[in-house]
Amino acid sequence: MKNKSYIGISFIVLLFGIWAVPKIVAKFQKSDLYLVGPVPAFELTDQNNKKISDKDYLGKVYVVEFFFSSCPTICPRMNQNMLQLQKEFYGKPDFGIASITIDPTTDTPEQLKAHAEQLGAKHYNWHFLTGDKAYIFKLAQTGFNLYAGENKNVAGGFEHSGMFALVDKEGNIRCRRDEFGNPILYYDGLEQPGIDMLKEDIKKLLEE
Repeated sequence: MKNKSYIGISFIVLLFGIWAVPKIVAKFQKSDLYLVGPVPAFELTDQNNKKISDKDYLGKVYVVEFFFSSCPTICPRMNQNMLQLQKEFYGKPDFGIASITIDPTTDTPEQLKAHAEQLGAKHYNWHFLTGDKAYIFKLAQTGFNLYAGENKNVAGGFEHSGMFALVDKEGNIRCRRDEFGNPILYYDGLEQPGIDMLKEDIKKLLEE
């Protein structure tokens, strides 16, 4: 009788193991998002006068934008869309945002802190970053391949991409593919469909 009970318990344990293993494997498997390449190394200063580098974001899924606080055109919409991401992933310690100014002369840490407070940025991993102008332009243009530059003939004196970069926990830029199977590389930071796609793909990366 004792042997039968032992066999019965062993059978139940075996069944549980067979049921549980696929779920564990599924949780930690890589998603189907395309690997664009490693994020460029950077070190900048945030709104709290703290040095922040790409290493501080390791272990986190994060979104990168280039903007400036006095921007009269696309930046307010980009920042508002970042607020959507903050709301969606608030309380997630493995999520973050890097908002990098392209007008560091104006956007001192103090100015960025005031901007963040006015905007309602509350996530502890949302850093508004500033530094040397030439360094930031190189980071945008050759590091992330996102356009940023000065132009005295446009409103605000600067122009830049409205795209967002998505970075995984290992420091790789990732993206989905379009309907033709081509990687989109970056996400539209201005229109709602781009933000909805970004929300879906952040969730995938958080599960990796």
